[in-house]
Amino acid sequence: MKTALFTKLFGESEPSRIAASAAALGFDGVDLLVRDGFSASPSDPTSIGRNVAAFSVDGIPVLSATTDITRADEEARRVLAACAEAGIRTVRLGYWYYDATSTYFEVLARAQADLDGLEPLAAESGVTLLIQLHGGTIHSSAALAARLFDGRDPEAFGSYIDPGNQSVQDGREDWRLTFDILGERLRCVGVKNGGWFPGDVSASGQRNWRSDWLGVADGMVPWEAILQHLGESGYSGVLSFHGHYELPYPQVIDQTRTDLGFVRRVVGAG
Repeated sequence: MKTALFTKLFGESEPSRIAASAAALGFDGVDLLVRDGFSASPSDPTSIGRNVAAFSVDGIPVLSATTDITRADEEARRVLAACAEAGIRTVRLGYWYYDATSTYFEVLARAQADLDGLEPLAAESGVTLLIQLHGGTIHSSAALAARLFDGRDPEAFGSYIDPGNQSVQDGREDWRLTFDILGERLRCVGVKNGGWFPGDVSASGQRNWRSDWLGVADGMVPWEAILQHLGESGYSGVLSFHGHYELPYPQVIDQTRTDLGFVRRVVGAG
């Protein structure tokens, strides 16, 4: 398993600063966010290669990329080609959201049509496109995401399991079921944790609940068991660490160091 620091944490910082931080923390590489307002931008696909080259100076490889791609347009073609040219072989896609303004089946039909268009681009560029389990979408759980994978080439489409999203957002299911359903397509695992807490009471007497992000060792996701399972199953893909903490930047770095240390201890003891 390779550990990757998700670059969203660093905003528009220079790649050299990102690489130095990843190296100092002890990560194997980075998960490069390709989004306007960050160090790599889809509106300038050449920035992907520049980031990869800058990271390599510090010996930090880009192990995966994260995008907002959901359809096969010219920008998507350029971004995927740039990722392939830079040696990035797994690229996370964007989301197909569900908010009840359209029926599930309408959103599903759009997503399937979009994926039909993206499959040739994956083959053309030689990258595997990842669908992440994420709240507010029609792929928040493995059971839902499996519908999108039906009949699709596993070299073109892989799974990105995110137990933290499933715990703090919607999509909760037995973690063993999640890995059972999507394990054959597994290319990346999001590493984060969180939990739910009782909040105030509405006028009707209904108790409201709230969620928050916590350290990897401190939330509802049983990471010790999941990491042991990944080791026993021979998983050799990416563990992408997401710093979603609402904390001052130095504390985020400290917490990320703690998270990585916990994961390495568990994996080393497996």
